[in-house]
Amino acid sequence: MTHDHSLEEFGRYREKMNEKILSRGNLGIKRFFNLDTQAYNDGALPRKTKELLGLVASLVLRCDDCVTYHIIQCVEQKVSDDEFFETFNIGLIVGGSITIPHLRYAVDTLEECRKKTLT
Repeated sequence: MTHDHSLEEFGRYREKMNEKILSRGNLGIKRFFNLDTQAYNDGALPRKTKELLGLVASLVLRCDDCVTYHIIQCVEQKVSDDEFFETFNIGLIVGGSITIPHLRYAVDTLEECRKKTLT
């Protein structure tokens, strides 16, 4: 990955900081984190579709950490490269040209994830 951190560093930092945040015991924050987790479970829409929706929203909102998270989840859900690139296209259409740097980041992250699954 040519961006700020490796996938492993991303995972470690995310887990460490989530633990710090949740350990403070704020009920509203705990409820929000739980709501976020539950929203991506299978329902009328399968988890795979929900993760792709999250990826589009992340591109449009220009959140690279969110892009990384959803790409990791999508890879775990066996999203194909064709599905990723159709999803990237939706993000680009909705978000416009300002999302292009985040699209670059997304493709770089996807390539890193694909390398990890091959090793």
